[in-house]
Amino acid sequence: MTSLRVSPLGLGIGWRPELALSIDRRHDLGFVEVVAEDIATDAPLPEPIEQLRRRGVIVIPHGVSLSLGGAEPLDRGRLDHLARLAERVNAPLVSEHLAFVRAGGHESGHLLPLPRTREAVDVVVENVRQAQRVLPVPLALENIATLFNWPDPELDEAAFVTEILERTDALLLLDLENVYANVRNHGGDALEFFGQLPLDRIAYVHVAGGIERGGVYHDTHAHDIPAGVLDLVSELCARTSVPGIMLERDDDFPTPNGLNRELDRIAAAISLGAERRTSLIRESQLATTSRS
Repeated sequence: MTSLRVSPLGLGIGWRPELALSIDRRHDLGFVEVVAEDIATDAPLPEPIEQLRRRGVIVIPHGVSLSLGGAEPLDRGRLDHLARLAERVNAPLVSEHLAFVRAGGHESGHLLPLPRTREAVDVVVENVRQAQRVLPVPLALENIATLFNWPDPELDEAAFVTEILERTDALLLLDLENVYANVRNHGGDALEFFGQLPLDRIAYVHVAGGIERGGVYHDTHAHDIPAGVLDLVSELCARTSVPGIMLERDDDFPTPNGLNRELDRIAAAISLGAERRTSLIRESQLATTSRS
C-alpha cells in the first residue's frame, strides 16, 4: 500500500525553458515539475534541470498523454518513458491526469473529461493499476478542468475521484485552479468538494490562472492567479498540511519580477492557511484540556 506520508516538497513551479533563468534565481523552490513528454528519452536532461537537481531541488515528471481514462490499452512506450524519466531524475513520484486524450487512433490534443459512471471508474482503475505495475514510484492522479460534463452521471466528481484513489491506492494531485474553474462553469461549492476528498492522499497541489470569455471561465495557465484560487490555497492549508504547492505557467510568460510576485502570492496564501490551522489545533487542544 502506498504510504500517504509524502515527504515535504515546499514551494514549486512547472519548469519551462522560457522560465529557466527566473527559476534558477529563485532559491526558495523545493521542487519543479517537468512535462514528461517534453524530455527526450535518450537525450541528456536539459542542463538547467541538472543544475537544479545538483542544488537539491526535487524534479517530478508530469505526464499528459497516458490517457488513463481511455478505453484502449495504455501505450507501453509512453508508460516506459515516464518510468525511465522517474528513474533518471530520482523522482519521489510521478503524476498524470484523470482524463483521456485518444480514441480510435485519433489524438485529441486536449485533456478530455470522463463520464462519471461506474463503468468508467472500472476502466480507470484497471489502467492505473497497469501503470503502477510499471512505474518505479507512486502515481498521483490529477483532477481536470472541464468545459462540459457527460450526461447522466452516476457519481459526483468528488465521489468519482475518491473511489479511484481508494481502489488503486494512488495519491492525489489536487489542481485548485481546476476546482475553481469547474465551480465557476458548472456550479457547486469548492469547500464542500474539499470536505468529500481524502485530503490525506494529497501529494502536491497545482495553482494557475485563467480568464473568463463569453461567460465561460478558461483555465489558461497564461494569466495571473485569481484571488479566488489563492483563497482556496489558504482554505486547503487551514484544513490539512499540504506537502507542496506549485505554480503552472505555460504561456504569456511574465517578467522575472512578475513571476516572483505570483510565487510570493502563493507563499503568502500558504502561510495564512497554516496559521489558521495552527490556531484551530491550539483551540481544540485547549478545549480538550478544559473538559478534562
